Amino acid sequence: MIGGTIGTTRSKSERRTLGKISMNDSLLTWGARSDVGCVRADNEDAFRIAPELGLFVLSDGMGGQASGEVASRLAAETIVAHCRAANSNGSSPHTSPPAVAGPSEVSNTLADAVRRANVEIRQAAAKNPAWRGMGATIVVARFDGQRMSLAHVGDSRAYRLRSGALEQLTQDHSFVAEQVRRGILTQQQAEQSELQNVLLRALGPDLEVDVELEEELVLDGDTFLLCSDGLTRELSDVQVAAVLHSAKDAQAAADQLVDLANEAGGEDNITAIVVRRPERPGGPFAPMARWFKRSEKKF
Repeated sequence: MIGGTIGTTRSKSERRTLGKISMNDSLLTWGARSDVGCVRADNEDAFRIAPELGLFVLSDGMGGQASGEVASRLAAETIVAHCRAANSNGSSPHTSPPAVAGPSEVSNTLADAVRRANVEIRQAAAKNPAWRGMGATIVVARFDGQRMSLAHVGDSRAYRLRSGALEQLTQDHSFVAEQVRRGILTQQQAEQSELQNVLLRALGPDLEVDVELEEELVLDGDTFLLCSDGLTRELSDVQVAAVLHSAKDAQAAADQLVDLANEAGGEDNITAIVVRRPERPGGPFAPMARWFKRSEKKF
């Protein structure tokens, strides 16, 4: 079912079938899969996809046992519901604090949705003692024609493969990542640190959350990956790039990434959403050629 929760079973991997979205004269194909991994008993990852909005949401829950699952599911569902409401109203139903100045309305809506998810998680935790202290990371991408709006909090990541080169589009909000950015730790030291799980930002712990926003141009041939840290802890950028480049379609890429992460140890839950904008027939200059063809008919 499109838009349903993925990854809440104990013993088996669950996946989505390949999807296609046609919007604003562009085509996106996507595939996604979430897996409990080889060590954990529960899957605290969740994701939602709203094809009619070009919206992809991935959340990694924290808190242990049922509460992590609750936090990630609540985060993903709240963000989709908020974006759908904004789309129906024709504007963003802004929450407090006010939207970030500068970015597009779509990006502001994503920021609002993430803030709303933070509120929902905190309210749910306050009502149920078993859920006290639960939280979640979040990474959200929304495609609108040739633009992608990206919002994230925590260490779930977004990547882009363009012309064979893989680029991490998000910065981890974690203690070790901050130490690397300051030059205190090397990347190798960070990968071996016992403090990798210490987050500086997440949904749930604080009354207000600082949402990081990015806007990216989407080109024909681009492939995007949203993933939880259960994947990036097990696979190198070289491995990820190779799979995204060689897989026959988006679903095959998501499947292969999860399988490889499990083969490497699968010590955490693993979730991957892969989104592709295929090359158009005739290559990147096809739209220009079609414009010239239409122009010729006028003379």
